[in-house]
This record gives sequence, C-alpha cells and structure tokens, in this order.
Amino acid sequence: MKRILFATSLLTAASLSQAADPEPAKAIVKEKCRLCHGEEGEASSAIYPRLAGQNQTYLVKQLRDFRDGKRKSEIMNEMVSGLQDDEINALAGYFSSKPPLSHQIQDKMLASVGEYIFRKGNQYSGIPACQSCHGKNAEGSAELPRLAGQHKRYISDQLLAFGLRARTNDNAIMHTVASKLTELEREAVALYVSGIKPSGEDAAQ
Repeated sequence: MKRILFATSLLTAASLSQAADPEPAKAIVKEKCRLCHGEEGEASSAIYPRLAGQNQTYLVKQLRDFRDGKRKSEIMNEMVSGLQDDEINALAGYFSSKPPLSHQIQDKMLASVGEYIFRKGNQYSGIPACQSCHGKNAEGSAELPRLAGQHKRYISDQLLAFGLRARTNDNAIMHTVASKLTELEREAVALYVSGIKPSGEDAAQ
C-alpha cells in the first residue's frame, strides 16, 4: 500500500509539474493560436475573442466542444481537432494566466444604456440583469466566460448568434436572453462590458 501511495504521489507531482510548465502551451500557441488570438491572448482583431485572463475551466470546455464538434466553427473545429486533453488543459492554463485587458470607451451615452441592462436588465421585455450570472464586474465564473475587456464586436456577434441559435453550444439560457435584446441593447451591452477594467487594477489598452 505504501508503495502504491508513493507511486501515486510521484505521478501527481509529475502532472502538476507538466501543468506548470508553459513551454508545451507556448509551442501550440505559436503553431495554431497566435495568428488570430495573439501570443498573449490579446487578439488584436475584434472578430476574434481575447483569451487573456479568461476563466480556465470555461476555456477547457470551449476548446473541447470545438474539438468534439459540439460548438461549430470552420476555423476552430479544424484548429483543435488533433489536440489531446492535456494539451487543451495546458492552453487554457496558459491563456488564463495572462493579464486581462480592457478598451477605452468613446460613446459614453451608449455605454450607459449597456450598463443599465447589465446591472438591472429590462423588466419590460423580460431581460434579466447580466450581472446575475456573469458577476458585478463581468468576470464570470469557472463555468461562465469573463466578459470584461472582451472585444465589443465579438460580444455583439456572439449575442446575435445566441439569439438566432447559430451558436451551437451553451445556448439554452443565452438564447432566451439574447433573443429578447434589441440591436441597440445588444450593441450597448457589448460596448459597456468591453470597457470594464480588471478588479483593482488599471487595465492595459
């Protein structure tokens, strides 16, 4: 029994050591991810999501869903098709460890509409407050995505996809919410959360 426990502890230590080693993830990022998402997860193009600071468990699930065909994307389905679980875990750990970013907001009035929807929802159309699931600082949870600092266009596109059921995973609750948003509300919420800075920090732009 002691030998078994000792061997188990060695395997656990080895696994943790591999998980803490960023080099395998860096190699995958350079080969598959950086063109769209950037080497640090910054995603300079607004059509691709920022991955820096995204919640690790959420990233693991999305990457697995892309790989397994549960979430449809011609680009992503192909990119992750050959990844093993340990590689997906390494990528998720790598990007989640990067400092989150935020955007400067120019249209303050539109952002204020988004803040209202995010904080209070819209009782007249049955839209719940976004913060009830994604948190008051839009940082999400282990299972839910961080929205704070994400590209406005990407968030708007995803909300539209949820509303139309074009998003093929995680759409049970989000379809109900997103399908009730007007275009103005959708753009306003996307703008507002894009400018939310990391808690207690001055975010990079």
